Amino acid sequence: MITKQQKTTIIFAVPALLLATAFFANLLMKDWNWSIFDFIVATVILFGTAFFVNLVVLSNKAFITKVLISLVILMIVCLVWIELAVGIFGSFLAGS
Repeated sequence: MITKQQKTTIIFAVPALLLATAFFANLLMKDWNWSIFDFIVATVILFGTAFFVNLVVLSNKAFITKVLISLVILMIVCLVWIELAVGIFGSFLAGS
C-alpha cells in the first residue's frame, strides 16, 4: 500500500522531472530556446497542478470522483499550456 507521503512525493516528482528535462534540452538543443520567464511560468503551472491534484488525491471522496476531478484539472492545464505555446484561442496570452 502506498502511503500519503509516497503519493505526495510521486505527484511532485513528475513536474520536477519535466522541468529537469526541459532544462537539459534547453542546454543541449539549438532549437529549444526557453528564457528564464518561460521556466518560471512552467514551474508555476506544473507545481500548481501538482498541488491541486495532490489535494484531490488526499481528499475523502470516492475514487471515481477523484479521477474525474484530476482529469478536469489536467485538461484545463493542457488547454492553458497550448494557449501559451501557440495561441489556439487567440487570447492576449497567446504564444508564437
